[in-house]
Amino acid sequence: MAPISIWAIEEEFEVVAENFELHPLARGRSISRLPVSSGRESSINSESLQDRVAVVTGASSGIGAAVGRALGREGVHVALAARRPDALHEVQAGLDQQRGAAKSLVVPTDVTDRRQVKSLVARTEQELGPIDILVNCAGVMFYTLMRNLRQDEWERTVEVNCKGALNCIGAVLPGMLARGRGHIVTISSDAGRRVFPGLSVYSASKFFVEALSQGLRLETAGTGIKVTTVQPGNVATDLSSLSTDAEALELYAQPSGARVLDPEDVAGSVLYALRQPDHAAVNEILVEPRDEPV
Repeated sequence: MAPISIWAIEEEFEVVAENFELHPLARGRSISRLPVSSGRESSINSESLQDRVAVVTGASSGIGAAVGRALGREGVHVALAARRPDALHEVQAGLDQQRGAAKSLVVPTDVTDRRQVKSLVARTEQELGPIDILVNCAGVMFYTLMRNLRQDEWERTVEVNCKGALNCIGAVLPGMLARGRGHIVTISSDAGRRVFPGLSVYSASKFFVEALSQGLRLETAGTGIKVTTVQPGNVATDLSSLSTDAEALELYAQPSGARVLDPEDVAGSVLYALRQPDHAAVNEILVEPRDEPV
């Protein structure tokens, strides 16, 4: 079906209104007219992101790479951060092929290392400008049963998902507060709303991210800063390949047969939150495969 223009809707409404007012049963009544168009098509997502500066962690693959590409298409200057420089350069090469004059920067970074994260922020501000947007995409997920005591995987989950988010927020927050603007987006999970068996520690880490974001949102109200969590369900990434607990994988990681989300679907949710007008904040977005509701 072809898209329907707002102009066509306005024209059709005016015809209906005029016919109604001419009808003898109308008895002088009228239909309120649609407001006059401002000269451009009406859109909820009207806020331009052109020339803003963003840091995207976990940008070497999956959701992070998709977010980096989506921001680049919007004219955002993007610092791509992750541990794998070769993969980051591949993502950057894709950005360079996109139209527009947006700049990009590759900064190999381990988000669990506070000094590396501070260096990421300093280099971004030096080469691209003050940071307007942080998108925390770095994360790990291990399917494991608590009784199987995969404690190294527990620790890695806490280090990346919890400590990593803290390090990144701590590095950008002072500058955002000083400038009176900024948007912090963290890729959480539907596991931050509901605990899934086989993902107890992962779910706990995402509950942490949700609590952290809620607290930050409350504390920064009135400062010009927005805080958003995006909570995707099952996404077609390689996250589950990290798991070594065969029992947990067998019990809880088998595909349902439903079509899962693509990373680009999650990136679209991020853009939706970022495009809102200055006075409007999207605090949480839950995005699920249609046939896997929670």
